[in-house]
Amino acid sequence: MALVALGRAGRRLKWPGPGRGHWTPAERSRSRREAAEAEADAPVVQYVGERATRAHRVFVWGFSFSGALGVPTFVVPGAGPERSGSRPRRRIQAVPYRLELDQKISSAACGYGFTLLASRTKDITKVWGMGLNKDSQLGFHRSRKDKARGYEYVLEPSPVSLPLDRPQETRVLQVACGRAHSLILTDSEGVFSMGNNAYGQCGRKVVEDEVYSESHRVHRMQDFDGQVVQVACGQDHSLFLTEQGEVYSCGWGADGQTGLGHYNITSTPTKLGGDLAGVEVVQVATYGDCCLAVSADGAVFGWGNSEYLQLASVTDSTQVNVPRSLPFSAVGKVKQVACGGTGCAVLNGEGRVFVWGYGILGKGPRLVETALPEMIPPTLFGLTEFSPDVQVSRIRCGLSHFAALTNKGELFVWGKNIRGCLGIGHLEDQYFPWRVTMPGEPVDVACGVDHMVTLARSFI
Repeated sequence: MALVALGRAGRRLKWPGPGRGHWTPAERSRSRREAAEAEADAPVVQYVGERATRAHRVFVWGFSFSGALGVPTFVVPGAGPERSGSRPRRRIQAVPYRLELDQKISSAACGYGFTLLASRTKDITKVWGMGLNKDSQLGFHRSRKDKARGYEYVLEPSPVSLPLDRPQETRVLQVACGRAHSLILTDSEGVFSMGNNAYGQCGRKVVEDEVYSESHRVHRMQDFDGQVVQVACGQDHSLFLTEQGEVYSCGWGADGQTGLGHYNITSTPTKLGGDLAGVEVVQVATYGDCCLAVSADGAVFGWGNSEYLQLASVTDSTQVNVPRSLPFSAVGKVKQVACGGTGCAVLNGEGRVFVWGYGILGKGPRLVETALPEMIPPTLFGLTEFSPDVQVSRIRCGLSHFAALTNKGELFVWGKNIRGCLGIGHLEDQYFPWRVTMPGEPVDVACGVDHMVTLARSFI
């Protein structure tokens, strides 16, 4: 239970200065008068119960000029509604910045310079987008154009229109973003896709010379046996997990990232086989051109690009076009996987994080590449003899950086700090996990190429 003191009029009472134990006659006279005046200004003490509602927050940071942070004045001074006075143009936001939203956001995704936010509301508007929109990956908008940079962008969170049959009943469960396409998962009307479909990543027939700019096209996918419960976007491919634990894919397959036994494009979501045949999958992950899946019994599977040792534990090939079981028994039972452009991570049942691949992996500048997962010391996430129960509860990957949430409500990041995407106040790369400071308790995080979004709750 927390104690909160609230001033009625914000007026300050005067008390004896430091080291003074009594009032002077003049002070006594003045204090009586001020006491009478301040009676109405006395602090109101309220007890906030444990069941009190904590406000939902959204924090953003990283590269601003794409519009992906949703703060118009960072990009164009004087643009958009101003709530706190004029702000100077800002290319990089290096620390968390609170985004002003009236909605309770439950899912966020970061694409290559754009962002999707979703709420489980039954209101007509359920999804908002901001950032680059040259391929209508945020749906149809009369986007602002910047001819100098070649940008077409939406500068503030704007409603994304969905062709729902039951708009006041259907809820949006999750959003996912790739290089220039997006997926939206609903509870009762399946999956919707938007944006660039040059490789079939939106799950519909590829149309030669299709114009994506300012397109109204939102495609509803209905090619699955069973309900989809998770979606994931790679660079130009898409993954879908059904309630039966089966994985489907579509899109660009030149690195084998569709996992369908070939290296061609696939425009219809198709079920994966290989070592996943007959296996119940509980989570999939991808962001670049490599894919990972974790099964109900805690095993890890991978396919796609292996130029950076992502799948070197089972093959010397740099492209793998069918799911392969990865021999990671030493890490224990895996709960979650995360997959970036060159590095990968798993989280086991004890809350420990293991990393492999290539790049800044989180164990210092000497560990540049490894084919087998190596554990990041738990002490780097706050485990001490005074806090022996600290565990990592969630892991995420951007293109070249990692994020981890702990059961103590702390967010840690590491990796390439492209345009300030780590949110740690400077632009240097981070070789070990580092805690991100923000005025709220993070509950979920989304990583992009050069920006991040965190969903949080107020402390009280």
